[in-house]
Amino acid sequence: MVQNKLDFKGVQEKAKELDFPGSVLEFFEGLMGQPYGGFPEPLRSDALRDRRKMDKRPGLYLDPFDFDKARKSLSEKYGNISETDLASYAMYPKVFEDYRKWITTYGDLSVLPTKYFLAKPELGEEFEVELEKGKRLIIRLLAVGPLSEQTGQREVFFEMNGEGRVIAVDDRKAAVENVSRPKADPSDSSQCGAPMSGVVVELRVKNGASVNKGDPLAVLSAMKMEMVVSAPHSGKVADVTVKEGDSVNGGDLLVKIGK
Repeated sequence: MVQNKLDFKGVQEKAKELDFPGSVLEFFEGLMGQPYGGFPEPLRSDALRDRRKMDKRPGLYLDPFDFDKARKSLSEKYGNISETDLASYAMYPKVFEDYRKWITTYGDLSVLPTKYFLAKPELGEEFEVELEKGKRLIIRLLAVGPLSEQTGQREVFFEMNGEGRVIAVDDRKAAVENVSRPKADPSDSSQCGAPMSGVVVELRVKNGASVNKGDPLAVLSAMKMEMVVSAPHSGKVADVTVKEGDSVNGGDLLVKIGK
């Protein structure tokens, strides 16, 4: 609402045209249950349009889930799978897949103190990591080397239980580029802009594709919230100005649609 300069009345009046975050639409569907006093109408119907409405317990509407099949598939892919892993995958499949990719790349970091998971230690700072009962690592950061322009990495020198070690670490901040994107003209319905800042996680259309009003064009993600950007009118896609993985700011042009 703040990004698009809307107040409560504006949301009500433009609900049929606005792209609401996926979490808001799921709430209006009834996936979180029924609010006391019911859903506000006509806001709910205008926001959902042709999406389903659940007026009973959400579980009654869900498709059956084959836990045995999922357990077998996950075990073949990742090895030993716990009941917690299975439940996590059943509820949040994409989040679980991302989590497993992280574990494959970096190992189990759950043993790392939260402070050092979120931020690097200071030079000369010493901290402990308990791998298991009776097995403890004492780590001290010694130095951080210069950036390698060829690899985008830095050598990190540290002591582990008194022994000198060195590893190469990707410097992600050094690889960040500032990209200036054209802004969508809000008065031109053929220009579809990003309703919020985020990352383009999925493109649903290509240049030359025919779309109908309300068809999904792209999916943005920001702070674990996803939003589908839909076509404001029917026509042909004239230009897709972004690609999957791009970071965008609110108002940045995503897609142009000809009539």
